[in-house]
Amino acid sequence: MDVFQAVADPVRRSMVERLADRGEATAGELSELAAERFGIRQPTASKHLKVLREAGVVTSSVDAQRRVYRLEPGPLDDLAGWAARQTRFWTGRLDALERHLDSEGDTP
Repeated sequence: MDVFQAVADPVRRSMVERLADRGEATAGELSELAAERFGIRQPTASKHLKVLREAGVVTSSVDAQRRVYRLEPGPLDDLAGWAARQTRFWTGRLDALERHLDSEGDTP
């Protein structure tokens, strides 16, 4: 699964947002977040974390009996780059449309 598919799901996006906002978190903390916001149980939250791991969006390490997750910037940088290219494309097109419509308004 690629980064776009990984963050397309609202549960996974909320996990990514949590990690981006406050840094690393345990699997338990992220499961609690998913339970509070989406009403899902720990096994389902673990499946979402697995998807994020397999897409390279997060990495995990074991600390005693806890699994700690942190964001990996590379895949999110790729996503941000793609979004920036789309924004430039559409901004240019919309600016051209605006110029065209303005010039049409100048003719009687």
